[in-house]
Amino acid sequence: MKLRKVTAASATVFALALTATACGSSDSGDGGDGGGGKKITVGIKYDQPGIGLKEPDGSFSGFDVDVATYVAKELGYAEKDIEFKETPSADRENALQRGDVDFIAASYSINDERKAKVDFAGPYLLAHQDLLIRADEKGITEGTDLNGKKLCSVTGSTSAQNIKNEIAPKAQLRQNGTYSECLDGLASGAVDALTTDDSILAGYAAQDQYKGKFKLAGLKLSNENYGIGVKKGDTEMVDKINKALEKMESDGSWEKAVEANFGPANYKNEPAPKIGDIVK
Repeated sequence: MKLRKVTAASATVFALALTATACGSSDSGDGGDGGGGKKITVGIKYDQPGIGLKEPDGSFSGFDVDVATYVAKELGYAEKDIEFKETPSADRENALQRGDVDFIAASYSINDERKAKVDFAGPYLLAHQDLLIRADEKGITEGTDLNGKKLCSVTGSTSAQNIKNEIAPKAQLRQNGTYSECLDGLASGAVDALTTDDSILAGYAAQDQYKGKFKLAGLKLSNENYGIGVKKGDTEMVDKINKALEKMESDGSWEKAVEANFGPANYKNEPAPKIGDIVK
């Protein structure tokens, strides 16, 4: 009898363990079905109108947001299961290495230095570095005019260094934590120009409160190939995202997202780039 009791108890424990295991597996898959409460965390910018912006009501808007949402859905996640996390330029590589985010779509230009630390899917947009200046500015018509001028960009961005190293070595570089701080400085006269990609600058210039105050200089100072960053070595994720991006372009969703986010600023975008085609 004693042996029977121990065996029955063991069977009960074993059955409970099987039940727990089965329940756990339904919640912790690879995200293929997007169900069971499984979430995906995506790094974006919070302060780039037209690219990645956290709205006052807590929602998110912008081209990168639309791209990230499309990709996440193709990976098997419902929109409600997408968690957006702010990833400033200076922290993007660290956020991926720490595992804080599953992928990053945050005006993330592909370059060799970054490719040494993370892997990229894409590119999904070809932008160009430009300058945002005050509407009445007459003294900045080309890159070399920035010599002796106060130039602003954000910490971790390659844009200002490109100008400092290659175009205007005597530019007075100021780096802030966000583009919004640079924009405030431009509006007040504390800086003479804000530099980053034309797509980002167009988003700022199109905001209601800034219409008529700023203008794009119209300079193509560099080619910026926007990619989606993933943790180094995760080739499976790169392949899945690339397939999603190809589908987004082929079904017309990419063009719709461009028009919705950049159309109001009369932004002249390049055609959708071919996956893996990096324009130097």
